[in-house]
Amino acid sequence: MTDSLPPAALSHPLPGETPDEEAVRAFRQAILDKLAYNVGGRVERASARDWFVSTALAARDHVVDAWRRSNDETRAEGRKGVCYLSMEFLIGRLLSDTLGNLGLTETARRALDGLGVDLDAVGGQEADAALGNGGLGRLAACFMESMASVDVPAYGYGIRYENGLFRQIIAGGLQHEVPEDWLALGNPWEFERSGLVYEVRFGGHVRPEVAPDGTSRFVWHAGEIVNALAYDTPVVGWRGVRINTLRLWSARATDPLHLSEFNRGDHVGAQSARMRAEAISRVLYPGDETEAGQELRLRQEYFFASASLQDIIRRHLSRFPDLTNLADQVAVQLNDTHPAIGVPELMRLLIDVHGFGWDAAWKITQAVFSYTNHTLLPEALETWAVPMMERVLPRHMQLIYLINARHLDHARAEGARDGLLSSVSLIDESHGRRVRMGHLAFVGSHRVNGVSALHTQLMRDTVFTDLNHVCGDRITNKTNGITFRRWLHRANPGLTALLVEALGPAVLDDPDRLAGLVPFAEDASFRQRFVAQRRAAKERLTALVAARLGLKLDPDAIFDVQIKRIHEYKRQLLNIVETVSLYNTMRAHPTDNWAPRVKILAGKAAPSYHQAKLIIRLANDVASVINDDPAVGDRLKVAFIPNYNVSLAEAIIPAADLSEQISTAGLEASGTGNMKLALNGALTIGTLDGANVEIDERVGRDEIFIFGLTAAEVAARKRNGHDARAAVAASPDLRGALDAIASGVFSPDEPDRYRGLVEGLLNDDRYLVTADFESYSARQRDVAARWARPESWWRAAVLNTAHVGWFSSDRTIRDYAADIWGVKAS
Repeated sequence: MTDSLPPAALSHPLPGETPDEEAVRAFRQAILDKLAYNVGGRVERASARDWFVSTALAARDHVVDAWRRSNDETRAEGRKGVCYLSMEFLIGRLLSDTLGNLGLTETARRALDGLGVDLDAVGGQEADAALGNGGLGRLAACFMESMASVDVPAYGYGIRYENGLFRQIIAGGLQHEVPEDWLALGNPWEFERSGLVYEVRFGGHVRPEVAPDGTSRFVWHAGEIVNALAYDTPVVGWRGVRINTLRLWSARATDPLHLSEFNRGDHVGAQSARMRAEAISRVLYPGDETEAGQELRLRQEYFFASASLQDIIRRHLSRFPDLTNLADQVAVQLNDTHPAIGVPELMRLLIDVHGFGWDAAWKITQAVFSYTNHTLLPEALETWAVPMMERVLPRHMQLIYLINARHLDHARAEGARDGLLSSVSLIDESHGRRVRMGHLAFVGSHRVNGVSALHTQLMRDTVFTDLNHVCGDRITNKTNGITFRRWLHRANPGLTALLVEALGPAVLDDPDRLAGLVPFAEDASFRQRFVAQRRAAKERLTALVAARLGLKLDPDAIFDVQIKRIHEYKRQLLNIVETVSLYNTMRAHPTDNWAPRVKILAGKAAPSYHQAKLIIRLANDVASVINDDPAVGDRLKVAFIPNYNVSLAEAIIPAADLSEQISTAGLEASGTGNMKLALNGALTIGTLDGANVEIDERVGRDEIFIFGLTAAEVAARKRNGHDARAAVAASPDLRGALDAIASGVFSPDEPDRYRGLVEGLLNDDRYLVTADFESYSARQRDVAARWARPESWWRAAVLNTAHVGWFSSDRTIRDYAADIWGVKAS
């Protein structure tokens, strides 16, 4: 199922795309051939979906030869490569990326025009790949594209989820989750590799046995085996510099149908092994509130880590006689804790399968792995109950005990005593004995990185301070980045054309050239054209909102945007409460000269995260009341757009005037939405958290709206205690907003619906919404005042675009390549 959203990225060719007629004719014929021989269709009866598949397959043919060439050159040159292990890859749609990076957008457009077919309509038929949820997966997608663009040989490894996270439907203000059937009509970009199947083992028991040479060893006798089948998708770099591979694993039963049981009438039981196996690659982040859900998550993580490492070893042994030089040829990046089980899995493969001794295996393992931490939230730093680990992965639990014993011996040698030893142990003994996966990834890696300067410092100062001391200061910073090809060239082709006109075509290849835009901020003519591009993007978004929500928006209003996963620390609640306060004030002072404002929110809440789902309901209830109130009219509107994904982000970001980055300071590791929005000229309102700190440094304090407690002040407030009731009592605006929410103004059918939410805020304001409200509200008034001075606003917007070239993921990847992976990048 797809959203009827044609990608703006296909609307215009990039400057310099001028195909000759022969190329257009050849591409047109390729499309017709694919329609006839792959789709089995006829021109006169072809559907839009038929044209999409035919066009994608024609474009894919252009990729395949270059893909083979990239792999052959890497092999011939003996280059070291990167393997990026991630639970998520939020790649979005690929037609626009592929055509754009190969310089074929205009060729495809003209080819289809000659057939009476519109490329935008064709592109709108593509489903977003449901392979991720939020920033973790989108970062992985940006990194994969950047690795190809800066000529770093790479494989991305993950899971081919059949139903993704979920498709979000809002009904009655409530989030409902239904399966995301993105593969229902097939995926023209992927190649099934039927010859690449690996056995992944679970359960059973471990026994000491004597080998033929008289040595003793441990042998894992698995209770269950699941097959991992590979599906490959090419990842096209900018201008086709390199084509890398995204290899995703699909889980298959070794015995999908017990025929004897089936014939005895047990039709369900006969397929139980198949259902149990295929559940592994069915859904991203299955609910973990039950033990069965927790076990499924662990099975998912081990499944893709094991298959990936087996594949890495197979590829290495196809070139070299043994694994002694594995670390010289491959760098494996663990994207968060999900693939951390790869540390004992590589040890198992090296020791049990390939005959290495412990010390040699550990040396290789640490040299191969590096680990990116993405969170300091205790609940997000994964731990697994030891009894479950012993049941599901008995050999790995043995290896973890051994790794931990040697690790603690080293810590003692460094002078650690009982308190410090318990802090750095891989086993948390204080909560029912659980394996700390973040600690395991840290100890098993030669480098551990944070994703913004502040986050990295907080890693050193808080969660990993003892580990970092014991392990020899292996923490480093690599601030996240975004691919400008996706988030500027394709998402905002009108602005891209304007930038090329001003700065020359080299800006397409070198984001640092955006700095040349600074003088244009003082050019009234340039600002006028900049505003015209923003207006066009806002009109496109206005049409989308009208189609999806039946809500009419004013494109001349401030488009105030918060688009991200719904979580209490991201503080969508602060945004909503301030919106209610603004609404109250507008009603109380209807004759004031208000700057019209549209509040746009989008994001999904985890199915079991009830507080986040309640916040979504509140947002929709507030929207229902405000949008129907003639007392405020078009001066204030609220739109919660369902089913946030990459394609929706590409529609919202070019239209955003204000970027809401308002997390509690010290809790957002980095964020990348802040970078995408600033790149497209949105001004940021935010705390000094994550990458906001570095955006503030680069764009300048005059061009950003910073508010709230700093990370240090948040820590102090939590130590000393925060009196939310006193904060509310001291703020009439906050008190009025919370009273309205609690009393049922926005839920007249159920007046007490949000009373518990407000009481919870008053009694335990963990994320300091009440502490930061007044500062946030004051900065929102500053936003309105600046909007009333268009010259000042648009000057700041141009400067935001000019100063964020550093946040390219190409820069981030070059930093990883030089400082962590030891690979060559262009």
